[in-house]
Parts: sequence; C-alpha cells; structure tokens
Amino acid sequence: MEPRLSLITLGVADIARARKFYEALGFNAGRASNDAVAFLDAGGVVLALWNRAALAEDASVADKPTGFAGIALAHNARGEGDVDKVLDEAVAAGGKLIKPGQKTFWGGYAGYFADPDGHLWEVAHNPYFTFDAAGRVVLDM
Repeated sequence: MEPRLSLITLGVADIARARKFYEALGFNAGRASNDAVAFLDAGGVVLALWNRAALAEDASVADKPTGFAGIALAHNARGEGDVDKVLDEAVAAGGKLIKPGQKTFWGGYAGYFADPDGHLWEVAHNPYFTFDAAGRVVLDM
C-alpha cells in the first residue's frame, strides 16, 4: 500500500447541520456534495460527511455510540494565539469547547473542541513541527 490518507468520513446525524458547521470553519464543499453527502477540501485530504447509520451499514458494523471513539482529528496551528482563535471559531460555529488551550507536557500548546456530532478535534501548536508553503506539516524524516 502507498502510505497515504485520502479521505476521512465522519458519520453525522444531520448532514446539512454538519456541513454548515464545517463551512463556518472555512472548509469548502466540492461540487460532488449533495443532500446525502458532503465532500470538504481539507488541504490535500477530503473530509466527507455522511449519515452515521448509513456509514455503519456500509461497513457492516453496528451503530453503537460509546462516547469516546478513541480518535481525534487535529489541526496544527502556527502559534499559541492561533490555537485559541480556532477554538473560539469552533465554539462560535456551534461546536463545544472540551478543553481550553493550555501548555502541554511535551512543550506545545493545545486544546480540544467537539463538532455538533461529538467528533473530537485537537487544535495544537507544536513548536517542533514546520510547515511547507501549502501549510501542511512537514515531518523530520
């Protein structure tokens, strides 16, 4: 397999509500989006929003919400102030602040919000990461 992440699909209760939330955060929907699915540009990865029950059925798994799903999406910011700004934007768009921005044990600054369907997002400034011209994180290999 070529190591590449192409799409992240979030199962949501209300596609229109979820799309409105993510568009308020600056994500743009592609032309293939419709009432049944939204495809949002996430800087080289597509963030898809699809009905939660339909996603579970498609994967042949039971739709059993359990609280913490063991996954968090992440947005890396260029500075500590940017972390707080993104957290504020998420709350203003209808998200829920889970953990305000604060210094981390690893030397960065981070906080968390949940989208309207409870999907967890970390917003972090990692002083050890650099960005390329397109704003993508560059790992030191």
